[in-house]
Amino acid sequence: MNHPLAKLFNINRNEWIPVLLAAFFFFCVLTALMVLRPAREALGLQGGIDTVRWLFVGTAVITLLVNPVFGLLVSRLRRLTFITATYGFSGFSLVMFYLAMTLTPNVIGITTGQIFYVWFSVFNLFITMVFWAVMADRFSLDQGKRFFGVIAVGGTCGAIFGPWLTSVLAEPLGTPALLLVSTAFLALALLSCWAVTHIRPDSAEQRYDIRPAIEDRELIGGSAWEGFGAVFRSRYLLGIATYVIILAIMATFIYFTRLQMVAELGESTDQRTTLFARIDLITQVATLVTQALVAGHLMKRVGVHITLALLPLTAAFGFIGLAMVGSLAALITLEASFRAVQRAIMRPARETLYTVASREEKYKAKAFIDTFVYRGGDVVGAQVEGLLGRFGTGLAAVASVAVPLALMWVLLALWLGRTQQSIASTSQPLSSDKRHRCGPT
Repeated sequence: MNHPLAKLFNINRNEWIPVLLAAFFFFCVLTALMVLRPAREALGLQGGIDTVRWLFVGTAVITLLVNPVFGLLVSRLRRLTFITATYGFSGFSLVMFYLAMTLTPNVIGITTGQIFYVWFSVFNLFITMVFWAVMADRFSLDQGKRFFGVIAVGGTCGAIFGPWLTSVLAEPLGTPALLLVSTAFLALALLSCWAVTHIRPDSAEQRYDIRPAIEDRELIGGSAWEGFGAVFRSRYLLGIATYVIILAIMATFIYFTRLQMVAELGESTDQRTTLFARIDLITQVATLVTQALVAGHLMKRVGVHITLALLPLTAAFGFIGLAMVGSLAALITLEASFRAVQRAIMRPARETLYTVASREEKYKAKAFIDTFVYRGGDVVGAQVEGLLGRFGTGLAAVASVAVPLALMWVLLALWLGRTQQSIASTSQPLSSDKRHRCGPT
């Protein structure tokens, strides 16, 4: 820790190789996703904002149907095999969408855009969930506190690069070409995954608690629905699920406010794609410095519980400000600050919660929480926001729901962080039934 960079990023010299590989892995994942996200928003908006709310319902249903399929892969295949299958199927689907858009352009319309919207929304969560499951499997709790913030920097760089690439390519090449760009980055992400899971430290690195590569010979086993059952058997996992639901509701409130403001501009699909990309770019730039310099030190110094509580506090103050000002600039400020804290501080902290879970829970329960539970929160947020909009009460009504919910969110964050410490001090990892009886210290 004597080197200036080691002190700055809280990483020992012999720990850099797996951390940099993981950061590049996340860079490729977020680039692949963020290249397509502006296109998803523009295509989904063709049917109107009310239609998007129902697309959230369709996304939640499809996510629920996909979960047992993913659970079956986890149960029956070795870890790298089901990861490869997940990324490979996603890339294959992108190529199929590209061929449909280019070979049969006459069938491209509102319905096709809605299908792509739902598919991307499902694919987005599974790809990201698999990445963080690998990280929770690869690194210990102490390493997660130090590494995950720096690893997330790679994702933020990808999230900055992706929208920039989209803003440059969308109009000259057209939206369909972006699908092939995303496919290429998914392939790079898969190669990086193989590398980070196969790396084995030498004896010198063992002093710094770098784990050997994850053994891939044994099957995880269990049933396809085991993740669903594990969540409801464990207060700890149920607490994580509740935290994620509130997160999704808050993010959805911001999301639909943005859609409404952009829709009022009345631009074409490609122009909307470019505008969404520029908003994403501003948001990601706001994340980068916080992520690089703060996140890794914050969890070590103030604990996971305080770190998890920062996003609810940001949401509470942000919605109060948005209700008072009500401009596009205020929205961009809220979204930039919310996303910066979410991705730079909260997300690495939330992912350390799984380092004290069993491997089955890391891949199955986490898949259920990060996909279906999150999309369920999307549906709740979209319907509540739509109901408030029909009453014609505007941003003040949204804030009147968001602020009290954020205060409840703070209390839950504090409980989760303390419970994690209790579990870690007792035994790591614990089975679901033992964790169910384990309370905060």
